Amino acid sequence: MDNYLYLVIITLITLGIIDLMVGVTNDAVNFLNSAIGSKAISFRLIMILASAGILSGAVFSSGMMEIARSGIYVPGMFSFNDVIVIFLAVMITDIILLDVFNYFGLPTSTTVSIVFELLGAAVCLGLYKIATTSGDWSTLSQYINTEKASEIVVSILLSVLLSFTVGMAVQYLSRLIFTFQYEHKIKSFGGIFGGIALASISYFILIKGMKTVSFIDKATKEWINTHELHLILGSFVLFTIFSFILIRLKINILKVIIGIGTFALALSFAGNDLVNFIGVPVAAIQAIGFFQASGGNPDTYMMSELASADIVAPAWILFIAGAIMMITLWTSKKAKTVIETEMSLSSQDGGSEKFEPNTLSRWIVRGFVNIGGAISYLMPRTLRSRLDSRFENTSLGKKNKEEEPMFDMVRASVNLMVASSLIALGTSMKLPLSTTYVTFMVAMGTAFADRAWDRESAVYRVSGVFHVIGGWFLTAATAFAGAFMIAYLLKIGGIITFVGALIFLAVLLVYNAKSHKKKVAVQAERKLKLGREDIYTLQQVSDASADQISEVFAKSNIFYKEIVDGLIKNDLTSLSMNKKMIKRFLRDLDSTNDNLYNFIRNLDDTSVKGSRFYIISLGYLQDIVENLYVIAGNAHNHVDNNHKLLKEYQGNDLRQVANELGNWYAEVYNLYKRRDFLKLDSTMKQRDQLQKVINNLLDKQIDHIRTTENSPKNSKLYFSILLETNELISSTFKLLRLFKEFEEFKINNKNKTSVN
Repeated sequence: MDNYLYLVIITLITLGIIDLMVGVTNDAVNFLNSAIGSKAISFRLIMILASAGILSGAVFSSGMMEIARSGIYVPGMFSFNDVIVIFLAVMITDIILLDVFNYFGLPTSTTVSIVFELLGAAVCLGLYKIATTSGDWSTLSQYINTEKASEIVVSILLSVLLSFTVGMAVQYLSRLIFTFQYEHKIKSFGGIFGGIALASISYFILIKGMKTVSFIDKATKEWINTHELHLILGSFVLFTIFSFILIRLKINILKVIIGIGTFALALSFAGNDLVNFIGVPVAAIQAIGFFQASGGNPDTYMMSELASADIVAPAWILFIAGAIMMITLWTSKKAKTVIETEMSLSSQDGGSEKFEPNTLSRWIVRGFVNIGGAISYLMPRTLRSRLDSRFENTSLGKKNKEEEPMFDMVRASVNLMVASSLIALGTSMKLPLSTTYVTFMVAMGTAFADRAWDRESAVYRVSGVFHVIGGWFLTAATAFAGAFMIAYLLKIGGIITFVGALIFLAVLLVYNAKSHKKKVAVQAERKLKLGREDIYTLQQVSDASADQISEVFAKSNIFYKEIVDGLIKNDLTSLSMNKKMIKRFLRDLDSTNDNLYNFIRNLDDTSVKGSRFYIISLGYLQDIVENLYVIAGNAHNHVDNNHKLLKEYQGNDLRQVANELGNWYAEVYNLYKRRDFLKLDSTMKQRDQLQKVINNLLDKQIDHIRTTENSPKNSKLYFSILLETNELISSTFKLLRLFKEFEEFKINNKNKTSVN
């Protein structure tokens, strides 16, 4: 039995460490988004402040783990074995759930996940005990603390609505005061704004971040609770004076607010959310200690002592936990993916969007557009013009997109100020608000008020918000169901299920890590090859075009041959894969077109006219890939519908076309890859020979239909492939002709520059 307990302890500690890592990865967005998005301070300083906040919050945390030991279930109703099963099920489910959310870059609440995992596992074992003892199903409520779970569900809805509304209102007012040219307004209003913001953040640290720290005695905590209003007013006066002094010293008060706010949210996260990661392992170790001291039977010894004991984590455990979180913050690649999701939804700039629009987002945006139109119609024109002028961002798009912040420091300060105030207020009112929900919805509210969600991007941003909110509710449902299922398997399967679950968890983590690494590499490659925003001169326009053209022709050559080969072999798997890959490639080209606006703005004055060639070439490339997608779709549908195989002569004809087209495309690829345009004319002339081959095959098929062909579906597919190939050849020829004109334009432009 002792060996089994040691194995359980080691396993739970290991799972706790892994849970710390995946938890920090997801929650990092809560305290990093404002500082990173505004680029107010260097990334290194942001990470140092956040690391200091995490370590301080972890070390000064009291380690009270009430939620893990008795907050959701009634421990006196469960035996020692049952409690261990609950703890193992919770840890395994939590790691799987958070790692999956991290992989897809979706922020979620670690508090909600741990609560519903405890609830799911406890409900499972409660039902199991009732079923095996022929008990009354109505007694399930004796096993579960249902009030806590219902409070959290209500708090989700409350925090979503309240955070978005308050964030929107405060940001709208702040923007009216400061405008986007806030540098001049800071001198007049910055002191008061700094006083309010820093007082809010200080209140947050006192009420939320420091409410359970061990080095503050009970009397001091009571005094803080009693004199909250006096502390807030005193802090406001003190920080207002402090802000005026900094402004006089020409120190940017907004940077100070953002730095302190980042530290405060990181401190609160570590001090209060630590229970979500190490609460279960610490509670399990405590339970094992009670059981060993009792000397009882693991199936009959009831864990009522967990409800009465204070489970306090030793200081060295808290320090190690803080160090692990800090290291994860610096090293996690998935944390950047989660941060990018919120950044993309709150960015002031348009461009490529992360989420696709849906019917609900279209209806909501259309409704707001109509309401806005009605308000504008009723509002006096002069007032409307004055309000609109406060939201004009004249600096947007003047810098390279890589250098531009996602939003300015005014909005970043409001994000931190409002989120801190709401979390502190909810804590003082004993409402179980989620830090993730509040910070995310405040960021969305401020983005909406700042007109970052204009008609160019609103439908995508609203869709993204619904994706994230839907993920929150999915968190609760998945956490409950996952822990329920794993607890049941552990209960009936014992050690075999335990070992199997650990193996599955290890395989999943390794697979997700490798898959995410590959995903990031592919995205970086796409950005490098197809998302060029570092194009300024005419030569760079030429190089970018050549790179993209060679890339498209290399892949198109492979795709075409594989489609023909898969069709002839009746290989549905190959055709399905190629169809998906071509669709993804087409989406990449669409993403490039989304960046055309920034591309044109970045060009220097002497290269603007040359941008026309680049834009038209993108259009021809898109036509080529669209032709390929139609061919792939037709071939896939033919095989998927189980139609007759192609006749032998049809297969040979298509192979001939694929080979001749492949030879031509290989020549085009080399031409652009090597920048060797001396053979451009001879390459263009090969178009006539290819079209002659296709015309002959069309005539040949017509003769077959009139004599021997008896399959209408085969003929339809054959004709469609040849006709789409003809269009593909035509688009390729137009692209080559365009590039010839571009090369002539470059020479003429160079000669004019030399003369001048």
